[in-house]
Amino acid sequence: MKDESLDVDGSVWLRSGQQTLGGAARIGLLAAIRESGSITGAAKAVGMSYKAAWDAIDAMNNLAGEPLVVRASGGKGGGGTTLTPAALRLIDTFRAIEREHRKFLEQAGAAIDGFAENWPLIGRIGMKTSARNQLAGKVTRVTRGSVNDEVELVLPGGQSIVAVVTHESADALGLAPGRDAVALIKASWVMLMADEPVRISARNQLKGTVERVTRGAVNAEVSLAIGGSSTITAIITNQSVDALGLAPGESAVAVIKGSSVILGVDD
Repeated sequence: MKDESLDVDGSVWLRSGQQTLGGAARIGLLAAIRESGSITGAAKAVGMSYKAAWDAIDAMNNLAGEPLVVRASGGKGGGGTTLTPAALRLIDTFRAIEREHRKFLEQAGAAIDGFAENWPLIGRIGMKTSARNQLAGKVTRVTRGSVNDEVELVLPGGQSIVAVVTHESADALGLAPGRDAVALIKASWVMLMADEPVRISARNQLKGTVERVTRGAVNAEVSLAIGGSSTITAIITNQSVDALGLAPGESAVAVIKGSSVILGVDD
């Protein structure tokens, strides 16, 4: 997120059933009619055409269930226009609501001190992706290769995960030490093994503790707590669950190839 101040904003609208009776523009038109005594003068004051002003008045009259604006005879712009007591009450009511709404916005704005720091977290929480695992971390190292780069992220629990991405992707994402990033990993790309020393070619081996095992007809979802409130989920067969003795509280290791880790950043 760019380093810009954040503001809270909003507007007030009055509704009648499912229809919008009016907002600031229509109430402003009513107030201008009260001041000028004519549709022509009021429309000019609020920047509306004469027809648009009358369309708004007709809509408000219909939705209010009683007249709000009464026009005396005398031809276009010449007979004078007045507001009914209902319209005057509507203006006062809207202005009172608007004042309270403004107070609310001011209070909400005062409450967002430090919001800029929390904004990336809100963005990550709201992010939608098909990847089951979304691990937030900070880039600690970028190693340039002949074609691809290796990008290492340290996770909140202290463990690291390495992703293999192209030069173009690393540059486009602005990946550099200190940059926040998110590792996206499909659950089907995560392999599990018992917590025993094993030499394998997969770059990432995240140690954790089984939190839960959800069995299906053939496969099971196994979630590991890997520290720092982070969890990673794998989908493996029920047979593998039994063979590895995976159960809540047991230690296990999540194994992920670096090429299976997708990286994302906040804009």
